[in-house]
Amino acid sequence: MNTVKEELLAALRRALDTLSPGAGEATYLESPKIAEHGDYATTAAMQLAKPLRRAPRAIAETLRAALLADPAFQRWVASVEIAGAGFLNLRLHPAAKQQVVRAILKQGAAFGARPPCGQRLMVEFVSANPTGPLHVGHARQAALGDALCNLYATQGWQVHREFYYNDAGAQIEALARSTQLRAQGVRPGDERWPLDTDHHSDPLATKDLYRGEYIADIARDFLDRKTVTSGDVECTASGDVDNLGDMRRFAVAYLRREQDLDLQAFGVRFDHYFLESSLYSTGQVAQTVERLQRAGATYEQDGALWLQTTQYGDDKDRVMRKRDGSYTYFVPDVAYHINKWNRGFQKVINIQGTDHFGTIARVRAGLQAAGVGIPQGFPDYVLHTMVKVIRGGQEVKISKRAGSYVTLRDLVEWTSADAVRFFLLSRKPDTPYVFDVDLAIAQNNDNPVYYVQYAHARISSVLAGWGGDVNVLATADLAALDTPPALTLLQCLAGYPDMLRGAAEHFAPHDVVFYLRDLAATYHSYYDAERILIDDDTVRHARLALVAATAQVLRNGLAVLGVGAPSRM
Repeated sequence: MNTVKEELLAALRRALDTLSPGAGEATYLESPKIAEHGDYATTAAMQLAKPLRRAPRAIAETLRAALLADPAFQRWVASVEIAGAGFLNLRLHPAAKQQVVRAILKQGAAFGARPPCGQRLMVEFVSANPTGPLHVGHARQAALGDALCNLYATQGWQVHREFYYNDAGAQIEALARSTQLRAQGVRPGDERWPLDTDHHSDPLATKDLYRGEYIADIARDFLDRKTVTSGDVECTASGDVDNLGDMRRFAVAYLRREQDLDLQAFGVRFDHYFLESSLYSTGQVAQTVERLQRAGATYEQDGALWLQTTQYGDDKDRVMRKRDGSYTYFVPDVAYHINKWNRGFQKVINIQGTDHFGTIARVRAGLQAAGVGIPQGFPDYVLHTMVKVIRGGQEVKISKRAGSYVTLRDLVEWTSADAVRFFLLSRKPDTPYVFDVDLAIAQNNDNPVYYVQYAHARISSVLAGWGGDVNVLATADLAALDTPPALTLLQCLAGYPDMLRGAAEHFAPHDVVFYLRDLAATYHSYYDAERILIDDDTVRHARLALVAATAQVLRNGLAVLGVGAPSRM
């Protein structure tokens, strides 16, 4: 961490505790939005005005005097100014700003990270139905979930990545039926392919079936009695076209393997794959329904079982069990989240599309009604919008492989995994996003991932041109880093730890993207303003230390996003 800031914050807390015991516990130093106001600021004097029954400026004067007498402030702070109603603005000596270089070079990949906090977090993301290839919406979810996991890991959390397979329900039956039709030689559009008008005779109308060419691939491998392996699951096809159960198991295993391969190519890993079907086979769904009934949170009406979700903030009560005895989709979700809680995950983040917004209230209502000790607001949700893909100036809607949408594999093959991740993380999750394929492969400064990666490659080239031992730079005399371009770059580097903390707290990996673009721009400006490989050994080493620290922070930030930091481009 930034040692100077920690020293100053500790001094501020000591001074506040002298004025009012315990007042320093929650205080903090923030970076002013306007650079002219100083390097750090605090509103502590105004917060103490009411409990101390004193004017905030008077408290600020007392606090200022105490801070200026503290050894840490005497060493690192050039001035403490009172502004407005009682703001305290701190201006640092250049030597204080330069210390961030030493911290970065000493801590390396750990710079910005916090020590273990002893807390566990589960992030559930992607969780695609095993009925087809992963589409661009899944790509956005994969990038978001993986980056959030990395962010929380930097904050000391023990992070668990989970993929929830919806391997039960009507969609799986549609997958099996679609595969059976293709295995029988029936193609979409053929006379034997079910039509919408067949809804009464065939429960799976044409709009419910899957038409992509990947279904034909599954059918072909099923007839050839192929074996597929996904994780710890191995399935060998029987080749019996009339055995819909065998076909269902094989199709699910086949698509689980395909999705696993896509995620591996994207650099995303999971600690556990949880099957929806297991909630039924182990009785957890039935137990959840019984628990809700015992709690008096249900009632029967029109042959269905209802949950009184309006008691917990929902706009209307919801059906749990339909007339035909099947459960609505949010019931296993409630059982699943009780399972998460019972496994010891007291903080859970679910990454889902905005089309799942309606499930939030009913799942949380079910968890409250179950009475198992789960707090209100559990779990947290991060909802994302879908992605529009532009290529050659035209929207791309069809994938040859999927038949109806652009896949994750399409995006990676057209561009790169790095570009897909960086682009999909460059906006707030709930903001619509247009993925421009041509921009993602452009090798110029208009391409944001190229711009950031080029900054790292540019520094690598400088360090290679120097040819010295980077370890030597850790003890370089940094006094020469007192020019405006250098100080601006130092300030940007110093903001990295706080940026990480805020990005995790607000589920905002896009903040990391914004920061990296700003850091790259600041470095490029510095490079253009000051020559690095000059004859003066002392100045050269100081500037090399600064750019080496910049490269390290670029690597650290890109690693949070799951993006590489190339040494040459």
